Amino acid sequence: MAVLAEQAREFGIQPIPERFRVLRFADNFVLWFDLGVSFLVMVVGMFLVPGLSLPQALLAILVGAVIGNFLLGIAATIGAATGIPTMVLMRPLLGLRGSYLPTVLNVLQLIGWATFEVIVMAQAANALSVRLFGFDNYLLWVVFFGVLTTLMAIGGPIVVVKQYMEKFAFWAVLVTTVWLTAAVLTNYDIREWWNRPGTGEMSFWLAVDLVIAMPISWFPLVADYSRFARSLREAGWGTGVGYFIPHAWFYALGALLTLAAGVAADPNAPIAPLISAIAGLTAGWVALLVLLVDETDEGFANIYSTAVSLQNLFPQVGQRTFALAVGLVVLILAAAIPLVQYESFLILIGSFFVPLLGALLADYFVLRRRRYELAEVYRVGGRYWYWGGFNWLAVAVWAVGVAVYLGISGLPTLGLPGIAPWLGATLPSLAVSFVLYLLLGRLSAAKS
Repeated sequence: MAVLAEQAREFGIQPIPERFRVLRFADNFVLWFDLGVSFLVMVVGMFLVPGLSLPQALLAILVGAVIGNFLLGIAATIGAATGIPTMVLMRPLLGLRGSYLPTVLNVLQLIGWATFEVIVMAQAANALSVRLFGFDNYLLWVVFFGVLTTLMAIGGPIVVVKQYMEKFAFWAVLVTTVWLTAAVLTNYDIREWWNRPGTGEMSFWLAVDLVIAMPISWFPLVADYSRFARSLREAGWGTGVGYFIPHAWFYALGALLTLAAGVAADPNAPIAPLISAIAGLTAGWVALLVLLVDETDEGFANIYSTAVSLQNLFPQVGQRTFALAVGLVVLILAAAIPLVQYESFLILIGSFFVPLLGALLADYFVLRRRRYELAEVYRVGGRYWYWGGFNWLAVAVWAVGVAVYLGISGLPTLGLPGIAPWLGATLPSLAVSFVLYLLLGRLSAAKS
């Protein structure tokens, strides 16, 4: 019990003390591998086909996974170097008050992700209980998974990684994923689909964007976990490689199930056809049960990081208090709101956080040469106070990056076309924000 109490200790938004930076490469790998195993990852893979041919879809998955997870791993090293959460890392870039802007957006998107996860888990569990026991009560499952993920968030990442993931979840999910892959490849003739051309409804680079969107969606919270890492190398490689493997794997499984099982991606009910496709395999319901258990990891991460992000706004409030409040909000939303407009949700996430990542990389790695003065991060009127708590230069660059992203991609499911959606908006917006902040930052430093 003493060990559990020590692992569940609250740290707020202050730098993690060295003796509590205990996550090794294997710990980080297991954490991010488990977070990458998700029904929602397979759901997005379903959107890639038949617009693309199977070879094109698999290549887009590989390219997008390499780019997205490289960026995620790089961001993880910043958290390991400073020991502070991601939203607090925005203070040197945007200013103390400026960091509140991405914090609010992050809280909104994390609550959205947590709600999606609880909905997905409740739908899958209810389908299982109806199939196996004739028991139908979706609302009860919403309450169950809402409470469970909230309790995990209260325990914190060290407890979840060392006491749950490493001892049980990782191994169960690994075996299940291998079995699921073998079942798909042996039950369906993949060669039949290999030479079939795509319908052309999805461009290659837009598909890459949708693949990149998943790891980038974790950027606003990656340092919440990498701050517990023993070293930069263990954080970066453990995060990037750990998430890359299931990320690419499950996107590919989603595409394969769509083609081979003849299911269609439906933005209004994306999980239903996926559940049917998996359940149709031999012992598919067992695989669904294991994947369902692992899905709790994503719910935990979203609730925990929402609580940590809120502490950037209200540091005087405890992490556990916020976790309880967020869990209650998620439970209510999951019980009342359907899962819709999933593709637009991913595009919106990318539009805000991809350009912000570009500016952060320019600021931390180039302009400041990997040196943030941690004492100044918390000091009102200090070095990172800028003008009234805002670094307006960085805010402006961020806004330009978002405009570039949305201008290219648009929001097609909301009827808002982009100027070149086929191009993909991630890399252009990342490059624009990186280069623009680098140039303006150097010009500003030269004048001062």
